[in-house]
Amino acid sequence: MIRFTIVTITYNADKVLQRTLDSVRRQTCQEIEHLIIDGASKDGTVAMAEAYQQEVSYEVVILSEPDKGIYDAMNKGLHRATGDYLVFLNAGDTLHADNTLETIANCQRLTANSQPPAVIYGDTAIVDMNGNFLHLRRLRPPKQLTWKSFRQGMLVCHQAFYVRTDIAQQYDYDLQYRHSADVDWCIKVMKKADELQLPLVNTHEILADFMEGGNTTQNHRASLKERYHVMCCHYGCVQTFFLHLWFVIRNFLRS
Repeated sequence: MIRFTIVTITYNADKVLQRTLDSVRRQTCQEIEHLIIDGASKDGTVAMAEAYQQEVSYEVVILSEPDKGIYDAMNKGLHRATGDYLVFLNAGDTLHADNTLETIANCQRLTANSQPPAVIYGDTAIVDMNGNFLHLRRLRPPKQLTWKSFRQGMLVCHQAFYVRTDIAQQYDYDLQYRHSADVDWCIKVMKKADELQLPLVNTHEILADFMEGGNTTQNHRASLKERYHVMCCHYGCVQTFFLHLWFVIRNFLRS
């Protein structure tokens, strides 16, 4: 079995963290390293994580200290990961089904030849505060993902984007971005996969439940500005401008 590193970023998250911990605990595949990177919470977050640490058989590492924001915390988790594949599942987000990790492990075994896939990805469900399904994420994964796919937006949610750890650790999250460093990081990872001629494999399954109202949702305007900058950096300013012009025209015609 391959081993997974799950990184969970927390800060004063005791109202939503338990659902995340429980979704990991229920996995049929228990080849897990769970890194909980906390930003020095003042509520019951750390106590909740410590209780969980004592209750499960797989490795749980808790780091609680001040940080410079969510992407600084994610870099801390990234640097400490030792599993074969890495995924970020933040407080409030959950693995979609009890066999999600098993599904990914089976997909990896079926598709790996001389080298395992660089990325294994899937779909994301949007849920409410109680974990009830609302709808699938508006942006859907393409049948075959490439680094150029994100010209159309972040088609794969970060929580449904499993990256080989040896590739993931070649890139830190860029701290100049406050809301969209994950987009930049995913594109860099996919570019590296293309350079190494490694596949990006679609599970054709829902892999994650994303709680409506996350960091990017709450900072939508600032996130859009950052994403425009990220796309200019990777795809060029001219192409990015005309793509966004088309998005505006398309939305106008639909309204």
